[in-house]
Parts: sequence; structure tokens; C-alpha cells
Amino acid sequence: MRGRRGVAVLVVAVLCASCASSRASRAPAPTGTAVVPSSPAPVTAPAVPDLPDAPVVAVPPPEFTSTVSEITPELATRMEPSWRPGCPVPLEDLRYVTVTHRDFDGEKVQGELVVHADAAEAMVTVFRTLFEAGYPIRSMRLVDDFDASDDASMDADNTSAFNCRAITGGTGWSEHAYGRAIDVNPVENPYVSGSSVGPRAGRAFVNRPDSPGVIHDDDEVVRAFASVGWLWGGDWDSPVDYQHFSPSGR
Repeated sequence: MRGRRGVAVLVVAVLCASCASSRASRAPAPTGTAVVPSSPAPVTAPAVPDLPDAPVVAVPPPEFTSTVSEITPELATRMEPSWRPGCPVPLEDLRYVTVTHRDFDGEKVQGELVVHADAAEAMVTVFRTLFEAGYPIRSMRLVDDFDASDDASMDADNTSAFNCRAITGGTGWSEHAYGRAIDVNPVENPYVSGSSVGPRAGRAFVNRPDSPGVIHDDDEVVRAFASVGWLWGGDWDSPVDYQHFSPSGR
């Protein structure tokens, strides 16, 4: 009898323990307890390929450029062959002018002139027009590079302006001595007085062929100079100076 009661007590104890476990499994989780989610895998940006450096694009120089400046001491020293005390115009009344021009191969070249101050902007205007028209100029250097020899400058087919010298075949001052005259492509546009032709290579152009650099009546060169009030020596009766332009017509 006492043994059966012991078994019964044991069974009841086991059943009570089972019910308690069941109730615990169904009990809600206590409030205030944070649920920590699992950390996602880190995101890695895709690799960026190395890019080549941007190409360097060369900017072409302006089509036409010009400068006008006063005669510096260094330039005055260079001009000692063409200017000296006693010339009809002082150095301070002259200007150094650079302009872009085409050569006979069509290449762009920066030329230089010395002219009177009141003619500087006019020459810029003229040579801009001639550059745009494609008119070729063989050479445009100061006459001092030829020791101020008009003959040597012409032989080199050099376009030049200021030179403190007398008129050809005379004793009075040339318009070049005032910086108010210019000779353009002397070989293609020679000075003709009777049978005398200067420079000598200009004889091939006395009959005024339709060749590059040759100036003709009312062509783009004559019109360009006329637009600033400069007259052409090719209109003279005798001598005829096809290379020469000046505002006075002399």
C-alpha cells in the first residue's frame, strides 16, 4: 500500500514538471529585450580602371597678329645704319611694327617694319588685309639688316619702310626718310627708269606677268593701300616705281 502511494507521487511529480515546461515554451518573450540581427556582408565598390590622361590639344596661334611699339634703346642701337642725328624725323616719332604675312610657300611669317608713328596703324590695317587675301611677301626685315643699303635690300626682295636716305638719283630726302613710304616685293615690282631697272632681277617682271607677288593696277594690294590713303608708284609716268607706296604720292 505504502509502495503504491510512492509510485503515484512520482507520476504526479513528473506530470507537473512536464506541464511547467510546456507553459514556459508558450510564454511571450519579456519586453525590453533587443533582438540583434545578424550583420550583413560588407559591400565592396567595383574597381575603377586606370584612365589615360586627357590629351593635350594644341591651340593654334591666331591667324594674324601685330604689334606697335616705340623705339627702344636696344632697337635704336640696331637702327644705327638707317638713322643718325640730322635725319628729318626723330626716333621718338617712329614706331616699330610687326605683322603676320604669308611667304611664297604660303607659310605664316612674322615680319617687321619701322614707320612714322602716324602711319603705324595704317600699316597694320594694310597687312591684315593682304594676309587675309593670301598675298605673299618674300621678306619683311628692317633695312638695317642690309646695312641700310637700299640696293642690297631690293636684291634680297625685302619689303621695307623707314630708311634715312635721299631720293633715288637725287639729293632731297626720300619719303622713306620720314617713315612714310614702303617698298613691297622689289624684285617682282621693280623701279623702272628708261632702260634702268632696279633691282636687276626685276627685269623678269618689267612686263608685269600675272605671277605671285606682282602688283597690278587696282588689285588687292593697290586697294589695300588706297583704303588708308596711300598711293602707288606704279601709276607714275616716269620713272615707274611698282614697289613703292606713300601717302604723298612721292
